[in-house]
Amino acid sequence: MLFSHTSHRSIALAAVGTAAALAVTACGGGGASRGGISSSTPATVSPSATASATASAGQHNQADVRFTQEMITHHHQAIVMANMAPQHGASPDVKALAEKIKKEQTSQVDTMAHWLTSWGERVPPEQSGLGPGSPSGMPGMMTEQKMDELRDTRSTSFDKMFLTMMIEHHQGAVEMASTEKQQGAYGPAKEMASKIATTQTAQIAQMRTMLAGSTP
Repeated sequence: MLFSHTSHRSIALAAVGTAAALAVTACGGGGASRGGISSSTPATVSPSATASATASAGQHNQADVRFTQEMITHHHQAIVMANMAPQHGASPDVKALAEKIKKEQTSQVDTMAHWLTSWGERVPPEQSGLGPGSPSGMPGMMTEQKMDELRDTRSTSFDKMFLTMMIEHHQGAVEMASTEKQQGAYGPAKEMASKIATTQTAQIAQMRTMLAGSTP
């Protein structure tokens, strides 16, 4: 009877020890989970997910920097032109268009300036024309002399000159946007370039119709 009692006790202790060992293995060895992820084994992230996160965080190239800096300067001039409309007796339709251009491009300038600051790049100062020291290679930019001529016009003459100059200005912006879409790397900048191309192409068509209607 003594042997039988001891044997039963040994078997019971062994069973308890085995259960404890299994529990330790489950908790510490990677079996137990919290929200489906092992508490001892870090979750792995796929290379494609990592690449996607890095790209969305703001990869950019020199084409993005050039587009952003030059488009800010380009927009500055369009805003100056738009500001002249209510001061020079423009027609209601021209004033409405000028206000729309001003609102759209001011918002885009603010966004692009933020990008440049975050990249540690220079934010161009405001300037009204393509004077000495201005960046070259920007299609559609008016010379300071041309801007002065616009300042000297009023009423119907202002409308015609404004529309003619802004059509050329917009055509230059569309060309710059096309280059960014082809050469840029920064997603938001390429998206803005697409928006600029679409919006300003539509406005070019609108201004051509307005210009044709204002011709005697």
